[in-house]
Amino acid sequence: MSAIDTQTLNETDIVKEAEKTVETLNGARAAIGEVIYGQETVVERALTTVLSGGHGLLVGVPGLAKTKLVETMGTVLGLDAGRIQFTPDLMPSDILGSEILEEAADGSRSFRFVRGPIFAQLLMADEINRASPRTQSALLQAMQENHVTIAGQRHDLPQPFHVLATQNPLEQEGTYPLPEAQLDRFLMQIDVLYPDLDAERRVLFETTGSDDAVARPALAAGELTQIQALVRRMPVGEEVVEAILRLVRSVRPGEADAEIADQISWGPGPRASQALMLTVRARALIDGRLAPSLDDVAALALPVLQHRMAVTFAARADGVSVRDLIAGAAEKVL
Repeated sequence: MSAIDTQTLNETDIVKEAEKTVETLNGARAAIGEVIYGQETVVERALTTVLSGGHGLLVGVPGLAKTKLVETMGTVLGLDAGRIQFTPDLMPSDILGSEILEEAADGSRSFRFVRGPIFAQLLMADEINRASPRTQSALLQAMQENHVTIAGQRHDLPQPFHVLATQNPLEQEGTYPLPEAQLDRFLMQIDVLYPDLDAERRVLFETTGSDDAVARPALAAGELTQIQALVRRMPVGEEVVEAILRLVRSVRPGEADAEIADQISWGPGPRASQALMLTVRARALIDGRLAPSLDDVAALALPVLQHRMAVTFAARADGVSVRDLIAGAAEKVL
């Protein structure tokens, strides 16, 4: 079989697998929608994050169903879920686990590792910015390398492994900003806004009655792993690749246009380009398309880039925000 025939066969297999996957994902979105009302964009971005194999940071004031969303996704996607409530007195060992000294019947002693709640396929880090930076940093290795090191010993995490963290706005009392290195580990920052009038009316009726909506499984962890592999095999056109590169590089201090270069304190690194390459594929698949478009890049520019850059103090004093810079860059590039 020639190389051309092999390529055609591979493309045919991808098309067949994608068509089947679209039906599965439609079922998953419907199952989540039975519990989470009026947050279609948030649900889409959270699903995009998990299908891309990454971690998501959900930012919003309390009471917007962020925690409920993560719980629901764990059930719908068939993942073994764990939860950590971040508080100011939380210690790294409360997340990772620790070694305890045990004494056997014969009097001999040995250390045994007791796993922490991080050993889950879907970890909900609830109100992550209420813990100290030291405790927040306990997640760094796990989020990047899918294992943790305790007392010099490596402990692999379950696969797939995803962190969906919720964060309260920094203006609220008792919050700590996340370190830049940890922010970069999150594939997307998903802003959770107040629901519209119709959605909030539905919430009132659906959540204050005698019966609450219960999430139902739509796929298994093994199926999710296969979908994540499919996302990485989906083709990306040269036009989309070039748009991603131009967009990310246009908001870096040393490469931005002269009029905005002095407004950027620090900008996104190569991990942002990787995130866009993965998420545009996943978004296209969720939408029933076999290849991403420039519209996908435009839709995901803000959630992928906003937590990976910052404006200078002078720009902030002039009322310039990260959102403004990303919107301007996207308008020029796309």
